[in-house]
Amino acid sequence: MADPTDTTRRVLLAAPRGYCAGVDRAVIAVERALEQYGPPIYVRHEIVHNKYVVRTLEQKGAIFVEETAEVPEGEIVIFSAHGVAPEVHREAERGRLATVDATCPLVTKVHKEAVRFAKDDYDILLIGHDGHEEVIGTSGEAPEHITLVDGPGDVAGLEVRDPEKVVWLSQTTLSVDETMETVTALKERFPALIDPPSDDICYATQNRQTAIKQVAADADLVLVVGSKNSSNSARMVEVALGAGADAAYLVDGAEEIDEAWLDGVTTVGLSSGASVPEILVDGVLEWLSARGFADVQLVQPMREHIQFSLPKELRRDLRAEAAAAKAAAR
Repeated sequence: MADPTDTTRRVLLAAPRGYCAGVDRAVIAVERALEQYGPPIYVRHEIVHNKYVVRTLEQKGAIFVEETAEVPEGEIVIFSAHGVAPEVHREAERGRLATVDATCPLVTKVHKEAVRFAKDDYDILLIGHDGHEEVIGTSGEAPEHITLVDGPGDVAGLEVRDPEKVVWLSQTTLSVDETMETVTALKERFPALIDPPSDDICYATQNRQTAIKQVAADADLVLVVGSKNSSNSARMVEVALGAGADAAYLVDGAEEIDEAWLDGVTTVGLSSGASVPEILVDGVLEWLSARGFADVQLVQPMREHIQFSLPKELRRDLRAEAAAAKAAAR
């Protein structure tokens, strides 16, 4: 909580914030596909959950569709960072579509865990939000083995075939604290429950939540830049409130900020979800600066250095193009 005797207006800017490696990879995949193959490039669902990113890619020639069947036969379709079920890949094959799989490698890891545990005949309790694209994709890997657990309130009614063969997995973008609350309840119900071999909640989600906790402890107001359908962005607002912020709001950009929120505020905490480009944060900083919040202090409890390579389909075609260009130059 900010010092009530301090009237200096300041912004505590959290880091890490914004694009994670998986989002960066997915957005670049669409951009490179448009350059490599030319528009239109079809994308199944939003490539990432951010209005600005989707609108920008649409202006470059990307066409976003809800279902694979909407893509004309023979065209290129990119699968979003959230991942898809195996049936979606089969639909693409039936439609004779060329595919580029931009699924975040950390989501792919959870998919592989689901396949492995299903092969060993475990009941899999998937902690996540009903209807989220990532949950739908993971559940599709082994639907007969996976049961969704949407928070601690779902635990009491769970039934499994064998309480000695139960494992939990998680959507990658959840609140760490809330997930562990659910895991605790699951372990009370099923003492033999085993943990996944590695942490399912992605490093970027955890890092952004850690940073926003530190910021929120000293802020009167916290602003998280992100779209309403972004799970990791919404969780950051919840984490900020839980960490002591008097108020916290999710906004797509500066145009959604209500100036009344600044009444009595001297310290604003600011961060952004993992699918948010930095240009939107810059816009909020400019908006705040125009209202006297020009002192920006960076709060950075850790740094990130992770990068992911482009989807293999793009790497293959880019290598082929480079080889052809080299041959032609001889």
